[in-house]
Amino acid sequence: MTELDEAGAGKADRGAHAGRRNFMRKVFLASGATAVATMGGAGAWSALADDTTGTADASATPVPSDAPSGGPGGGTGGPGNQSITEEFFGLTTDGKRIDDLFTVHSTGVATAPVIAAANAFLAGLTDTQKTSTQFTVHSTEWRLWSNIDSYDRQGVSLADLTDDQKALGTALLKAALSADGLETTEKIRRINQAAGEAIGNTSAFNEDAYYWTVMGTPSADEPWGFQFDGHHLVINYFVLGDQVVMSPCFWGSEPTSMEIDGETVTVCHEEVAASLAFVNSLTAAQRAVAIASATKSNESMKAGAFSDNAVQAYEGLRADVLTGAQKKKLLAIVEAFTGRAKADAAKVRLAEVRSHLADTYVTWAGGTADDSAFYVRVHSPVVWVEVDCQGPGPLAGAYGASQGDGPTQKHVHSVIRTPNGNDYGKELIRQHYLTSPHHR
Repeated sequence: MTELDEAGAGKADRGAHAGRRNFMRKVFLASGATAVATMGGAGAWSALADDTTGTADASATPVPSDAPSGGPGGGTGGPGNQSITEEFFGLTTDGKRIDDLFTVHSTGVATAPVIAAANAFLAGLTDTQKTSTQFTVHSTEWRLWSNIDSYDRQGVSLADLTDDQKALGTALLKAALSADGLETTEKIRRINQAAGEAIGNTSAFNEDAYYWTVMGTPSADEPWGFQFDGHHLVINYFVLGDQVVMSPCFWGSEPTSMEIDGETVTVCHEEVAASLAFVNSLTAAQRAVAIASATKSNESMKAGAFSDNAVQAYEGLRADVLTGAQKKKLLAIVEAFTGRAKADAAKVRLAEVRSHLADTYVTWAGGTADDSAFYVRVHSPVVWVEVDCQGPGPLAGAYGASQGDGPTQKHVHSVIRTPNGNDYGKELIRQHYLTSPHHR
């Protein structure tokens, strides 16, 4: 089911959905715990046992799978009640992870401000709000995100918060994101509200239907993180010491530009402009390899929500044949996403991507003119970026379009991920339990 299908659907009963999702969490908490306990020892079990969604029972855990099943997943986010169906493995090219890509080490990233801001946010919640918002770092809540407006989310929404509590949440985003990252999140929410007003449906599309969850306890030496989740906007932010993993992150908008209170608000332009600048820097021979199709479907994304274990072979043009100037333009696509984190975290992430540049592939579908709809994927052992210009969806009426029209730059979905098992910092968590003396 696509985002278009979801537009007219009413909200399903929250109680029924919550019960179903809590059951799924118990199942997958157990399966995820098996892998941790196998390598992390008894300390892993003690850390897992207090998950608010259920107790991990070692005697009841199934054997973890060796590899994910199925191929690339959907890009729109799936039905409003979709849940995970297998334990986490991560994106791979062939169902096998590459080892030794990610290690627990010092990066010099200043994480103290985000720790302090997260603690202040939690302290500002009521006991009831905190109970519904905070999960253990091993919780499957990490994976239960969607860009669909009607998805039934956990945690506390902005609509549930007082102005003072909202300010504490904003302070947490400010501590984690760059000025561009914060501005992007605010613009996505503003357009969601304005577009909802334009079509007369602010119950589904508004600026407060975004939810906070916190995984683990904010700490200087133990793993933890947070998630900010809503329509066209999902931020997963993991912290271990001075290491940060900000993926998966989903950024999108419909429309991508809109007049709001006399101001033209434009979002998701950086990734579109960077992508077009790159493809138009290619030679005719390079374009013949990179461009898989001169046309694209209304939806091309391969690793959106509920696609944590997508299997996708490398496709397109390999970066080792690019000139220095072309490599910079390719990195600029990735930098549009990494640059939404604080400068120090962004620098570390981009250096990681650059170190695997020779093994990076880029594939393209669609046109290459300034206003063309297109799809691009940048894929290496350590990064996966997709930018997808989609067909008009439920907010088409806000910009004079109709559902069923062809793909357009007015409706963009994009995602950044960390392949080979480190989305949500999963590989760092595994190594932390393997190497930390107090967890043995």
